[in-house]
Parts: sequence; structure tokens; C-alpha cells
Amino acid sequence: MSLPPDQPMTRHQVWAAASRCRAAEGRSWQVLTDHQDWGSPPLVLPGAPAAWYQLAAAGGWQAVVADTCHAMAHDIVTARCEGRSGLTAEWCSLPFSVPVLCAAATGAGVHALQTSVQAATAEGLPLRRMVVALVAIGDGRPPPAVRAAATMLQPYVSAVVHVPYDSGIRTHGMRDADRLKPRSVEAASELARAVLASAHGTWGAVLPPAPVPAEFPTALPARPDFEGVA
Repeated sequence: MSLPPDQPMTRHQVWAAASRCRAAEGRSWQVLTDHQDWGSPPLVLPGAPAAWYQLAAAGGWQAVVADTCHAMAHDIVTARCEGRSGLTAEWCSLPFSVPVLCAAATGAGVHALQTSVQAATAEGLPLRRMVVALVAIGDGRPPPAVRAAATMLQPYVSAVVHVPYDSGIRTHGMRDADRLKPRSVEAASELARAVLASAHGTWGAVLPPAPVPAEFPTALPARPDFEGVA
């Protein structure tokens, strides 16, 4: 089932469009995905972070992981030059959001990450709230440049988490959680704990309820900047 891009929707429709993934001990999570092959061209989706926040609110989820991809440093610098709010700043401004900066655990990867961190610092973005995930692209010990960058970043961000290489994810994706290696599960748990600790450190150990955007009246069409959500 797909989400209608031009009309309001109910919470039941949002849930029906999500795939349910099973985990150990009877637990599960829901994923909104297009089920395309990794090599397929990306879908045309709403760019406004507020649209995704409203979709999460419509789904009624307590916690949401939004998988985004944009060149952070370029976005910050371009937004500054054009006198507007960039995507990075808009994601950071969402209620109770904890940005997770992902970079390949390579020399080039951490160099790009350091550039992004410098741009975020210059723009006054909440660096202390951010969590860094250094993702290994192969087995073995991280290169010296990666270990040095992780040490350098520790005082400036909320946490730095090393995500090990897992060939099963590369081959099968996340279709079967039983295929995950124990160290991958531990890294995921560490990352989740780091995000939660950042949220608690910023807003308190008991997070207050997040504001819920008002639903669109059934008789009115969805606004263009909220295409696909209501």
C-alpha cells in the first residue's frame, strides 16, 4: 500500500503502508520503505524535514529514525550564502531531534566529517547534541587517521560510535535481523543508547510529550510542501 501524495490520510493508512520487521523476543518495528533494489533511482520525496516530522506524528510512533542523505557541509555553506535555512538546520530544529552524522571509517570519510563539523560549529548548530557514527567499510582495525579523528571529535559531540563491517548487511540488507552479527547488534544498541543519552542530556531524563501538528481538514487538499503527509 502506498501513501496518497495529494490527500489527507488516517493513522491506519500510515500503519498499513509500513512494513513490520520482526526481532528477537517477539519485538518488532515498522519501516516505511519503497522496497526497491539498492541500485534503483531514488524516489521523488518531500524535502522539508517538517513533512517527515508530521508523518511520524501521524503514525503515532514514540521514536522515529529518519534515514536521510545530503552533503552537510555543502548544505550549510550554500544556505548561508543564499540567506536561508538549510536542510541540516531544519532537521536540527525539529522537536527532540538528535542528529547522527554518518561517515565512512576511512581517511577521506573522516576528512569530510571534520569539514562538516567545522561548518556546523561556524553556523551555531547544536554540535554537542550530535552523535557521530563511523562506519567500517571492511574488516580489520580502523586506520590511524580514523582513530585520531574519533579522539579529536569526542570533546565536541555527544558521542562517537564505531559501527563494524557486516557482510550480511551488504548482501541481504536488513530483511532478516537474525543474520546480523553479534558485534553489529551491539553497535546498534550502543548507537541507540548514545542517541537516547543525548536526548536526555538536552531535554531531561523523562522527555516531555512532543507537539503534534494539526491534521488537515478532510475537505482541504494537502499543502505542496507537505506532499504525501497529512
